[in-house]
Amino acid sequence: MNVSDLPDGDLSQRSQNEIVFLLDVDNTLLDNDQLEADLKWHLTQEFGAESRDRYWVLLEKLRTTLGYADYLGALQQYRLGSLNDQRLLLMSSFLVDYPFEKRLYPGALEVIRYLQDWGPTVILSDGDVVFQPRKIQRSGLWDAVEGRVRVYIHKELMLETVTQCHPARHYVMVDDKLRILSAMKKTLGERLTTVMPVQGHYALDTQSNAVWPAADITIECVGDLINYGLSALLGAARTGPVKKEES
Repeated sequence: MNVSDLPDGDLSQRSQNEIVFLLDVDNTLLDNDQLEADLKWHLTQEFGAESRDRYWVLLEKLRTTLGYADYLGALQQYRLGSLNDQRLLLMSSFLVDYPFEKRLYPGALEVIRYLQDWGPTVILSDGDVVFQPRKIQRSGLWDAVEGRVRVYIHKELMLETVTQCHPARHYVMVDDKLRILSAMKKTLGERLTTVMPVQGHYALDTQSNAVWPAADITIECVGDLINYGLSALLGAARTGPVKKEES
């Protein structure tokens, strides 16, 4: 019998090899827009508006090139033009010691625990190899998913590796970027349910998102996933986009 044919209440032990939940971090589980606002404030206070703007230009150039925000990489480039400014050493401390746990969206950890009743949860994120793992660890997300963390550059191109490391009949991907959800859906088809929480500037950019197909499920915030039963999550991949919370 297929897992989707079983009542939700009967699935807690039988579905461990049937479904895997893939969870993005920035603006999905953690408010990265607020982190960037805090960083801008810090740079303004410590270095002034002109230096803040110069750093941010470098950051945005790297974001365009790499597909993620390389905060430490931008700092390295910024340093090349300010080799004698010892305050730069404190900027890295701000990033590394930032209280990421305070930036988790309401219900983020509860959603992870909720989903793990049906199958493993896996952090699937883009990012650098230093700052992004630090963010995931310090926020508590690393422990919440029991160390199942994968950080890539362009994660949507790494699905073969992801599915080999975490084999399942079906996947659920939760991400704020509709472009990434669409790319993953094109690869996995009905084996994937895409979920987009409308959080952060990417999800709220309706003009850019208009060129992509809607996610299978659209929710206002990641905590709303608790309102969905497993049959709804699986069924959405076959029935098409769903915007109203189901139970």
